[in-house]
Amino acid sequence: MIVAGFILLSIGAADLVRQFVPRRWIGYLAAAVILLLLGSVSDALLPMVAALIAGALWVWCMPTERPAPLGFWPAVLLAAVSIGAVVWLGARTDSGLIGAVWHLRSPFGEVSFDLAMLALGAGVFLLESSNLVVRAALDGEHTWRPADPASTPAPVPTPAPTPVPETEAAVAGIDDAGEETSRPSDPRGGFQGGRLIGPLERVLVLILTLAAAYPILAAMLAAKGIVRFPEISRDGETGARAEYFLVGSLVSWVIALGAAFLVWWAAHS
Repeated sequence: MIVAGFILLSIGAADLVRQFVPRRWIGYLAAAVILLLLGSVSDALLPMVAALIAGALWVWCMPTERPAPLGFWPAVLLAAVSIGAVVWLGARTDSGLIGAVWHLRSPFGEVSFDLAMLALGAGVFLLESSNLVVRAALDGEHTWRPADPASTPAPVPTPAPTPVPETEAAVAGIDDAGEETSRPSDPRGGFQGGRLIGPLERVLVLILTLAAAYPILAAMLAAKGIVRFPEISRDGETGARAEYFLVGSLVSWVIALGAAFLVWWAAHS
């Protein structure tokens, strides 16, 4: 159980560093030191070293700047390793130095240190790492075909730009060379709600599933479909937008439900 928790925690921390820390090597170093200290005080230094290696392999397999070279398969391998670690290894009887002072109760009973690390690792993984998994799944659904040169239309010559008076150019945001200049814009124009909605949705699915609040969970998932229905209804005849929404949503929900099942199994084993 502790192996799965540390692996998920290491991967989630590495992806958070990649996303939010400008100088990544400093973030990686700080995260590695903290995780190694956590592994040493919990008598699990060897599992933590293995988790750090798994995090480094994940960073290489799931890049953020380009499509994943191995596609969706690193996530499948991670799921298999996490399930195997929880099902076959189970919880430890001794948690080292931190086990002597660790006391955490919940409405469901006593929470061991290993179970807490598994829940923490699953929650951290759902924040940013799951976005990479969803992106890899969507990239795997894209197809590309080379264009037929005979069917490619000839380029149409563009007319020379019409001179713009200085006052109009200032209003339009165009400089003397005809290039668009920077101008004050709506701060909401660069808002990327998907990067926030996805993690929040997965964390809510995890919490509601563990709390057995299935009616609320179903209502939340149905509300997402209702909110996105106007956009999907304008899809036309191709259906690409609807498929994009369904693939992304289903993969995101499967990840969150899988994490909830992992924590539930560990808590009841």
